[in-house]
Amino acid sequence: MTNEKLAEIVLAEPRGFCAGVDRAIEIVERALAKFGAPIYVRHEIVHNTYVVNDLKAKGAIFIEDLAEVPVGATLVFSAHGVSQAVRRDADARGFSVFDATCPLVTKVHVEVAKLHREGYQFVMIGHKGHPEVEGTMGQLSEGIHLVEDVADVERLTLDPATRLAVVTQTTLSVDDAAEILAAVKRRYPQVRQPKQQDICYATQNRQDAVKLLAPGVDVLIVVGSPTSSNSNRLRELAERLGTHAYMVDGPDDLRVEWLNGKRRVGLTAGASAPEAVVKQVIERLRALGAVSVRSLAGVEEKTHFPLPKGLGDKAMGRAPE
Repeated sequence: MTNEKLAEIVLAEPRGFCAGVDRAIEIVERALAKFGAPIYVRHEIVHNTYVVNDLKAKGAIFIEDLAEVPVGATLVFSAHGVSQAVRRDADARGFSVFDATCPLVTKVHVEVAKLHREGYQFVMIGHKGHPEVEGTMGQLSEGIHLVEDVADVERLTLDPATRLAVVTQTTLSVDDAAEILAAVKRRYPQVRQPKQQDICYATQNRQDAVKLLAPGVDVLIVVGSPTSSNSNRLRELAERLGTHAYMVDGPDDLRVEWLNGKRRVGLTAGASAPEAVVKQVIERLRALGAVSVRSLAGVEEKTHFPLPKGLGDKAMGRAPE
């Protein structure tokens, strides 16, 4: 069945992989190339089904419990980061560890450790249960208080004299985080904010691109897996702007009824979603009646993060997605 009304696909720029995701995937691929399969990865390296299945096919084994990893094996920490307890456990078990934590997440961990030494406690803005939040909160044994919304801020019972700093998950909605931070500042005017916001450049850029794209399309499709925080935020942002939006893990998730009567469909992808899947979704949309594709102008991202020692830092020349 095709959609006779659908005429145009408009692509957000930027979209898809960020530097931290590129780095994390390359760490696993280089470890496989250098040491051979299997390579063990704690948690999904990034939250994307296509990426995880591709790496599984190449010999990566994804685990949650370090007890599942044989003694002497090579272990990779995911891009989301890990707690100090997980690091100590990995050291005690004698694994050869490569850390794929996004450097922007590591920056938050370093800031937490530094300010803790100076006597600060922390309010962390983030989503309970997300591995990045668990990793950041796990940098300390106590003194980090998680808030998910303004109501959580109102429930805080910290002494007003407490030296307090705020940190955030890097993949939040920029607008939501600003609202929650404002509530923290109302209750604790002395709170210390990061010199630069913790929300990463890629999250910010992809949300800015949706703010530009959403008002000019009839429906927005976000390529991303259900577990991807930043992908979910893109869909929510478009809805908040008044544009119907849906998330798809791949082309088979597209529903014809989403497109009925729609002439212009916007398309973006979360920071962990490969361009290969975006192309598959475009082909599916063409099969449903889209006749043209154009890209909006957007920020050109040039950020590059070095690889850990022992894996080198020259590009492997992975085929473009």
